[in-house]
Amino acid sequence: MSTAHRDGKTRPTAPTRPEETTEGGEAAGAAEPSSRPAGGRGRGTAGGARARAREEITAVIKDEARRQLAAEGAAKLSLRAVAREIGMVSSALYRYFPSRDELLTALIIDAYNALGAAGEEADRSFVNRLEEAGEAAGSTAGPDGGLFPAALADSDPAYRTAVVGRWVAVCRAVREWALARPQEYALLYGSPVPGYTAPTATVGPASRIGVLLVDIVREGRRTTGLSVQPLPASLAAEARRLADDLAPDLPPAVVMPMVAAWAQLFGLVSFEVFGQFNRVVESREDFFVRSVAALAASVGLVAPREGAGAAGTIPAP
Repeated sequence: MSTAHRDGKTRPTAPTRPEETTEGGEAAGAAEPSSRPAGGRGRGTAGGARARAREEITAVIKDEARRQLAAEGAAKLSLRAVAREIGMVSSALYRYFPSRDELLTALIIDAYNALGAAGEEADRSFVNRLEEAGEAAGSTAGPDGGLFPAALADSDPAYRTAVVGRWVAVCRAVREWALARPQEYALLYGSPVPGYTAPTATVGPASRIGVLLVDIVREGRRTTGLSVQPLPASLAAEARRLADDLAPDLPPAVVMPMVAAWAQLFGLVSFEVFGQFNRVVESREDFFVRSVAALAASVGLVAPREGAGAAGTIPAP
C-alpha cells in the first residue's frame, strides 16, 4: 500500500493489523481472531500470518526511517514523524520500536550486516574466480582474466597473490557499498548521534569486516608466511594486549599493524564519502586500490623485495 504526502511523493504505508488501530485511529488491544479450523488442522496459520505482517510492517518502518536519515540526519530521526509518514498511529509504532534509540540500533545493525555481507560476497567471488582460473592458493597470479584491478597490473608480482587479491577485493567492496549507500555509511562512521550509545548488540555485526580481514591474514600466514617489520620495544606491551583481545593466535607484531590498517581503510573510505578528497584526488579507484594493497603489505601479506629493508618473516605455524 502507498499514499501521497504533502510533498507530492508517494510513500508506502504500513499494512493495517486488527490489534493496532481502531476505526477512530487509536491503538486497540484486542487480539487478532484465530483462523484455525476446529480439530487442530491448520495449526500455526494465524501465528504465521501475524509474524509475516509484523515483518512487513517492520520493513516499512525501517524504510521510512532510512528515508528520513537521508533527508534530515540521524539526530532528527523521530518515531512520531515516521509513524505519520507511513499512516500509522504512533502508539502502534511503539509496539515495534519502543524508542528512537531502538530504531536506530536496528538500522545500525542492518547496515553493519549489509556491509559485512558485501565484503564476504566479494571475498567468495574472488576465491571462486581464482579457482576457476586454476590458480593455487598462495601462488602468484597474473592480472589477466580480470582477477586483479587494473591499478595492480604493473605492480610487483608479490602484490598479485591470492591473499592480497582477497584483501583488496574485500576493501573494494567496503568502498563500493559506502559510495552506494552514503547515508547508511554515515550512520556507522559519521558524526555520533547526540544522546545515543550503541549497545553491545552492534558489536558482532560491526566486526564482520574486521573478522574477514583477520581470516585473510591467517590464510596468508598458513600458506606463505607473513613479512612484517619488528615493533619498537615501547609498543611491545600494547601489541600483546591487542593480540590477546583480538587475535590470540596471531603474533603481536602482526595484530598491531592490522588495527592500523583497519582504521586506515575506513579513513580512506570516509574521506571519499564525506568529500575530503574533492579537488585533491581525481583517480580515486586506482588511488584506493594501491593504498589498500599497501595496507596488505603493512600486515605482512606482501613479501618485500630483496634489499628493501629489514623485515622479519613469520612462517606458517
